[in-house]
Amino acid sequence: MMKVTILGAGSWGTTLAVLLAEKGCPVSLWAHCPEFARELDRTRENARYLPGVVLPENLRIEGDMARAVEGAGMIVTAVPSQALRETLSLLREVSLEDTIIVNVAKGIERNSGKRLSEVIFDVLPEILPEKVAVLYGPSHAEEVSGKQPTTVVAASSSLETAEKVQETFHTSTFRVYVNTDIVGVEIAGSVKNIIAIAAGISDGIGFGDNAKAAIITRGLAEMSRLAVSLGGEPMTVSGLSGIGDLVVTCLSRHSRNRFLGEQIGKGKKLDEVVGQMKMVAEGVPTTKAVVALSRKLGVDMPITEAVYGMLFENKPAEEAIPDLMTREPKKEL
Repeated sequence: MMKVTILGAGSWGTTLAVLLAEKGCPVSLWAHCPEFARELDRTRENARYLPGVVLPENLRIEGDMARAVEGAGMIVTAVPSQALRETLSLLREVSLEDTIIVNVAKGIERNSGKRLSEVIFDVLPEILPEKVAVLYGPSHAEEVSGKQPTTVVAASSSLETAEKVQETFHTSTFRVYVNTDIVGVEIAGSVKNIIAIAAGISDGIGFGDNAKAAIITRGLAEMSRLAVSLGGEPMTVSGLSGIGDLVVTCLSRHSRNRFLGEQIGKGKKLDEVVGQMKMVAEGVPTTKAVVALSRKLGVDMPITEAVYGMLFENKPAEEAIPDLMTREPKKEL
């Protein structure tokens, strides 16, 4: 089995590293802070982000990037989306010939409006498109690390690369499908976080199941419109990275984005909520990026626009929701 290096020792990066180590795969987990890496190696537990999960002895913990990626045939980027460019820059002096890069973070880069695979090509231009993949889907770290049944999708423009990712990560409890529509998978997996914030806002206000069902369904329509405008396939949003991840993120108690939205719906300010969270809610910077992108492309995304207004323009939910409901009547499809 080829060596895999996971960049990012948050809950998801740690979960995937443990999964591979337990499968018998040679795997290294890189932590941005060397002191944190030493703590993980000493305690064999990520008490900060994934408490209670034992780190297998065959899982190497590294705080040095060069040592972490040495000999790796696959590098998995599991850092927050807005930190991806900075992290990738540490690989510029590393020989990456024939190395597969797999991104598992979900989001759109705020300043450029680029999908994260595009960020990889920006920073590492020597990487061929067919060597880049993403691994997305409804997959809360807390459940995957507990070996609860989970299904995800590996997407790449190269079917061979997607199948290699599938082979690497597939286990009896972590089922991996493949897809060659990397654009659709990335857009679906990123926009769903915005819609989850909207669902959380609805919960915080005290609205019922009808409202949440409407947010999920019409959010799916927004997701599809943006994906298609960028060259994605409309059917992709009906898959695991689309409706699958959308449903779990809008409904789950584990969802950071739904939680953040719920606090906003209860009247709290964005800075206050973010300051109290240990982990990143990717939907916040992604909302800014997607609004800018959708306006540029002329794609109608009213729920996303409403979330933007509530997060960044201090628009009260009591105004934003009626504005959504009183828009001009339209055809469903």
